[in-house]
Amino acid sequence: VRLVESGGGLVQSGGSLRLSCAASTDSFQYYIMGWYRQAPGKQRELVADIGVGGTGRYGDSVKGRFSISRDNVKNTVYLQMNSLKTEDTAGYYCSANGGNGEFNWGQGTQVTVSS
Repeated sequence: VRLVESGGGLVQSGGSLRLSCAASTDSFQYYIMGWYRQAPGKQRELVADIGVGGTGRYGDSVKGRFSISRDNVKNTVYLQMNSLKTEDTAGYYCSANGGNGEFNWGQGTQVTVSS
């Protein structure tokens, strides 16, 4: 599965961005889709993921500010990021978990939040 992220960029603190991730698979609806992030010198961490039924799960640091959604017609997962903070600055990576050990990563998109 090829994953292509878009929507990253530079935004001021308190602003918003929406990330998109397009997946090249006809079985998109069967994948658990997710967003992870990694800041310099830190481990990659889960931001949010969304199951095949559309239920989202969020990391504690983004609860109430970020929202994950999916469009099974467009084979795309979105991450709406509101009330951005400088500590949200990181590379953001899309993931597709097909189960049975299959886990795919996108190439990442940079999000930089300035104060």
